[in-house]
Amino acid sequence: MYKINANEKGSRTIKVSDEHLRILEKYDLLDHLADSNGVVDENTLSKLRFTVTSLMEGMMNDMQTLLSLQKNVIQHNDMKALGLKNLMHLYEEWKAGESIASED
Repeated sequence: MYKINANEKGSRTIKVSDEHLRILEKYDLLDHLADSNGVVDENTLSKLRFTVTSLMEGMMNDMQTLLSLQKNVIQHNDMKALGLKNLMHLYEEWKAGESIASED
């Protein structure tokens, strides 16, 4: 289990599992999500939320895994643009196979 900061102060965190990262990879949910200048803002988070909702509506077989990602990470009450930016950074490190210390 990993933790990402969800706000600037670092007082709010979101737990992200390897399963969540595998789902992001499987559906390429973070690829090309940010605009061309790399800005991650609340509109970027809305775009991801709409994309996952659309996937959930269209793919009943993977509903449980997408629902877990949606409920536990993307729709988390503490998720803000900074949290998404940190999730994107964690995902890139995870995908590259860098040794990241998992937190429980």
